[in-house]
Amino acid sequence: MWNLLQIELFKIFKKPRTYLAFAIIAAFIFLIQLGLLVNGKDWMKFMLGSLDETMNIDYNKLVNGYAVCYFVLNLLLVHVPILVALVAGDVVSGEASMGTLRLLAAKPVSRTQIILAKYFATAVYVFALLLWIAIISLVVSLAVFGKNDLVVAKTNGLQLIESGDVLWRYFFAFGFAFIAMMVVAAISLLLSVLSENSIGPIVATVGIIIVCTLISEMEIPLYQKYIKPYLFTTYMLGWKGFFYIGSTDDGETIKGSIQYLPGILKSMAALLIYIVALVSASVFIFRKKDILS
Repeated sequence: MWNLLQIELFKIFKKPRTYLAFAIIAAFIFLIQLGLLVNGKDWMKFMLGSLDETMNIDYNKLVNGYAVCYFVLNLLLVHVPILVALVAGDVVSGEASMGTLRLLAAKPVSRTQIILAKYFATAVYVFALLLWIAIISLVVSLAVFGKNDLVVAKTNGLQLIESGDVLWRYFFAFGFAFIAMMVVAAISLLLSVLSENSIGPIVATVGIIIVCTLISEMEIPLYQKYIKPYLFTTYMLGWKGFFYIGSTDDGETIKGSIQYLPGILKSMAALLIYIVALVSASVFIFRKKDILS
């Protein structure tokens, strides 16, 4: 199994498209950082609206590394699934189109091991991608903008998280994002098993994400009640819950707390169920698949 994993990692990281995702992410984040470095105060004024009319706000302190990273994650994690699909959708179908899948299946290893090795190799790629995002969006932002308290917008207003209570929340947020991206990888893997070319699974995965996201965002009672609870996209933004801090009955925030922890755990459990179901389906289909290429 370990040898298979090493082979799959070599296949993934030898392709230029793998590094294209890292380059795109770096360019995207650097552009945001540059914009906020020049016009961060104006951006924060826009975010807080007319609050400066009723209270004295130091915008220079609010535009800090934690705030920049939070802004980046809100924009970027919506698009990362596309970059995951770009690699995960090619792990099986790419070999089918090149004619090497039959040779791989003829090796003295089980087909289950082949699929699991490909999925675990994809997991390494996803982890590296998120680590790259964390380094550029969090570490670099903290170095450039410094650290201070984080202001988070909620549906019922704004809340302030003290700087000493922020960093650990990012660790958990990135961990949750990893699980969410692995659902996308599992979808791409399943479609890749079913396809004989790379383009189909990649395009289909992106299409599924777009459709499911649109349905999740629609405030239509029929969709909200019967469809939304079963869509993986409903739970993918659960990472935001780590930045919603609890408060006492008097409205005083509780340091180190998470307001909607049961909801986060529910979202995480739903995503893990999706992963197990999709990977199991991929293994089952690949074991029964008549490989002709």
